[in-house]
Amino acid sequence: MKIAIYCRVSTEDQDNDKQERINRDYCKVHNYEVVKVYKDIISGSTSVRPSFNQLLQDMRSRKFDCIIVTKLDRMGRSLKHLLSLFDEFQLKGIHFIASTQHIDTSTSSGRLQMQIMGAFAEFERSIISERTKEGLKKRKEGKRGPDKKPRKRRGVLKSQVGYYGENYN
Repeated sequence: MKIAIYCRVSTEDQDNDKQERINRDYCKVHNYEVVKVYKDIISGSTSVRPSFNQLLQDMRSRKFDCIIVTKLDRMGRSLKHLLSLFDEFQLKGIHFIASTQHIDTSTSSGRLQMQIMGAFAEFERSIISERTKEGLKKRKEGKRGPDKKPRKRRGVLKSQVGYYGENYN
């Protein structure tokens, strides 16, 4: 089987060479031929990913039979996006493997597991987003949490400063 490897990390500090090594080892064990390796350094929630877009273009040209990643969340974190990708893969006869999660869409149990993992990946992304928004809101309100004291502003507690910045002391 001809394989395309896709590796993605979110920041420059991370190393996608490790993902490539894991997938190359997987392909070697299963006697798969690696056609090309695609690498991106960009957030998974970003829809415009240069190497990923090239991967899709090559997939549509049928340059390989299967796409392999280390984990499902390397493809993206939106369940809607993942499911539309897997629908297209299925229509084109392209298999998908998440090597460290033992997902292989050529089997019915692999397809089920992929859908469950996709739901959890989207849930995780949503939780992170909610927590970030909540933290930013509290920061804007000057609150740091139930166990924290009010922050000082220019040497004065915020509770002692009025709406227009006048000092009540």
